[in-house]
Parts: sequence; structure tokens; C-alpha cells
Amino acid sequence: MLLISKTSTLKIKVPDKIMFYKEISVQSHKRIQWIDITSEVQKVIKSYSITNGVTVISSLHTTAGITINENADPDVGRDFFWKLNQLIPQDPSYYHSEGNSDSHLKASLIGLSVQIPVINERCVLGTWQSIYFCEFDGPRNRRVSVSVLT
Repeated sequence: MLLISKTSTLKIKVPDKIMFYKEISVQSHKRIQWIDITSEVQKVIKSYSITNGVTVISSLHTTAGITINENADPDVGRDFFWKLNQLIPQDPSYYHSEGNSDSHLKASLIGLSVQIPVINERCVLGTWQSIYFCEFDGPRNRRVSVSVLT
């Protein structure tokens, strides 16, 4: 049952909670890249006919993250990676010998997951917001988990 209070806060009473889970594939083509996965997440939510709940989108990798950011101006993405590369450069002097220590650090800094409310079968995102898979060690075939609690 869905109740809306006078302060426009949504209160959802759910007698039995159910969790849905699906993995989506993401293919990166560059070492650092962000990939808009919003439509894929929406497809998962619609495929289960999920009306209201919370979705958790998680990277299943230690060198890739998930974030929400602006989708209107591609310069936002360029600035995002430019500043990250300034803060955490690719550097051969890291102790980790695989050459991707910067990728592990960037993924930890950005985070591996986001949580988003789902209302009326849609992720609640702002006008200019999208969900991005952040590749820091590509190109690779990747997996992202989409969990939804109803």
C-alpha cells in the first residue's frame, strides 16, 4: 500500500519483502571509461515488474566502480577522469606488481555500488542523472549486479 504524506514523503508498507537479482554484462573499450548503464538497469526492473522498492547496483570487480553523475555534458566525464588521474596517477612505483594499483585505488575512492529508490517501475533519478559503470583497468568484459528489494 502506498501512502503520501503532506510533506511529499513516500511511505511504503510492504508485508513481505522479496529480493530480485540479475547480472548484466558490460564491455569496456578503453583503460578508463564510463559507460551509461541506466537503460540496462531499467530493463531489469521492468522485467520483474517491480513497482516500488530499492535497487542496489554493484560492480563485481575491484578495478571498476559505479557512480551517478550528469548525462547531458560529455565534458563532465572528461573532467571526472582528468581529476582522478591527477589525484591517483598510473605509477610503476606502487607495491602491487600488476601495474593497475591506480585502478584499485580509484575504484575504492569512487565506490563499488549505488542505491536508488524505485517508484512506479522507474529508478528515481534527477533530470540530468545517469548510472555509470566506471572502468579503471580496461578494456575488459565486466559484470554488474542489479539487486532490487521490494
